[in-house]
Amino acid sequence: MNNITFKQLGLMPEILKAIDALGYEEPTPIQKAAMPAVMDGKDIIGQAQTGTGKTAAFSMPVIQKLSLDVKGPQALILTPTRELAVQVADEISKFSKYLSGVKTLAIYGGQPIERQIKALKAGVQIVVGTPGRMIDHINRKTIKLNNVHTVVLDEADQMLDMGFLEDIERILQETPENRQTLLFSATMPKEIENLARNYQKKPEKIKVVHEVLTVPLIEQYYYEVKPHEKLEVLTRLLDMEKEGLTIIFCRTKKGVDELVESLQSRGYFSEGLHGDLKQSQRDRVMKKFREGTVDLLVATDVAARGLDVNNVHIVINYDIPEDLEYYVHRIGRTGRAGKAGVTYTFVTGRQIGLLKSIERFTKSKIRRKPIPSVNDLAERQREVFKKRIVSTIEAGHLTPYISLTETLAEEYSSIEVAAALAKIIMEKERTGLVDRSEDLFDDTGATESDKARIFINIGKRDRIRAADILGAVANEGGISGREVGTIDLFDKYAFVEVPKNQAAKLVKKLNKIRIKGKKINAEPANQR
Repeated sequence: MNNITFKQLGLMPEILKAIDALGYEEPTPIQKAAMPAVMDGKDIIGQAQTGTGKTAAFSMPVIQKLSLDVKGPQALILTPTRELAVQVADEISKFSKYLSGVKTLAIYGGQPIERQIKALKAGVQIVVGTPGRMIDHINRKTIKLNNVHTVVLDEADQMLDMGFLEDIERILQETPENRQTLLFSATMPKEIENLARNYQKKPEKIKVVHEVLTVPLIEQYYYEVKPHEKLEVLTRLLDMEKEGLTIIFCRTKKGVDELVESLQSRGYFSEGLHGDLKQSQRDRVMKKFREGTVDLLVATDVAARGLDVNNVHIVINYDIPEDLEYYVHRIGRTGRAGKAGVTYTFVTGRQIGLLKSIERFTKSKIRRKPIPSVNDLAERQREVFKKRIVSTIEAGHLTPYISLTETLAEEYSSIEVAAALAKIIMEKERTGLVDRSEDLFDDTGATESDKARIFINIGKRDRIRAADILGAVANEGGISGREVGTIDLFDKYAFVEVPKNQAAKLVKKLNKIRIKGKKINAEPANQR
């Protein structure tokens, strides 16, 4: 049962195609346990908390059971709040994307009822709504119930707490007796048991038992963000937190691929890990991550199972997980071997409830953090820069630079000279002319003679940025970004400094690739 796939659950090709397009890898525990019974037409009582993937557990079988030539309501889904009604309707629309003719409607109070009546008259097969508004439509006879074959009570305990028991019973009494009734609830109070006894036929009880783990050494924070802000907030966070390795979790394979592409285009050394990769590809990605050639790993939950890397400093939940246990396993990738770890979770408006469920499940507090401002980032960069200066002084090898500084000090104060150098370096870092200022404070004794320049026939007019070239050179050469020197970007061409012993190999490799669709012509440049 653990390795069951969506295909093995007997879903139709159009739903499987939607699942694949969304990038989901495998069913969650509640989906594996509940869907076979739902597909067999049984009534069920599913005990599952928010954040277990139960919406998909009932949505996909409901879609599969529809008769597309019947335009009236065939399934009613009751939810305690308008927010959940909209969320469930959105999920159903995604799963039915490739089935022509499936219409889903969310109905709730606070929205003009005339608009809902108009949509219902046009033909809707799945109606998702709050009990009060559902009763309004039943009273007005704007919802015809004769073709309803499935009723779902989602978050049943919450609906009872909100005083909807009479409305729920009225709706169940109005629908055909031979309907299938699916009841989902996080808890099983006596009222739920009575409801099941009175309105279900030999229900199959399904309970997902969570594995409770403690996370004492992990600091847990969250950012409340709008969906379109997530990438910007992520890049600010990554620039603030540069210590150690970082794992970023996405919910789907598609999400991993898109985020990796976005990060690489911004000059971050990242690789993706998900179930579509061959074992040889997974091994290559993990080797680069463990060695630090790549310091950002973007992964799905399935791909990260059993992932054992000791020096992961930060875990970022770019997408809040679909199952509560996934959260525990994700953050467990950091804080290993007795070390402290830090986790950040991105939460959009509707997901605050899910975050609270995670807190209750993990018995820990996830503290809210303000989104880092540009000023916060600048201050953090200055702190990091100060540490680099101190470590460089302590490391020595400064003799050639001391004589240069002494010459300048004859005309300017040593403070002015140091401030000018700091300004030059930090401005270059911000504009992307160098990948990181560590290179300019390299304590290995490396000099310009260790570098070779490569000419590349693309530039600003090709909408190429220094970060694009940096990513291409590092990926093709299998080298760290720290080994790449200055990148000079002009309108029609660019120069990049690379380790001299890698230059010939890099020229050959660059001539075989494209950057942003542009064929590359690379060749050794005249040394300055």
